[in-house]
Amino acid sequence: MFATPAFAQAAGASSTSALAGSFIPLVLMIAIMYFLLIRPQQKKLKDHKAMVEALRRGDQVVTQGGILGKVTKVLEDGIVEIEIAEGVKVRVVKSTISQVVSKTEPAAA
Repeated sequence: MFATPAFAQAAGASSTSALAGSFIPLVLMIAIMYFLLIRPQQKKLKDHKAMVEALRRGDQVVTQGGILGKVTKVLEDGIVEIEIAEGVKVRVVKSTISQVVSKTEPAAA
């Protein structure tokens, strides 16, 4: 079967619109991935960083390993000393603290 001249002209004219039409779903998928996966993850990371920076002596925290303790010292280089039992102190990296159970009130100036 031979192609008629009218059919050949119609196919050539729509090639630019077909090319643009094939990029629209790709752009939509990237936008959906950004709003459903990347953006919430960045927000969660930002909140965790703010929580870790706000740690101070007296806060009760939970580490990622499940250890519950009270912050006794906030040292430099991102290290925190936590008392997990009477007289038992452990040094942990600040970023491994997953949750602050209770915060202490700042001292009155």
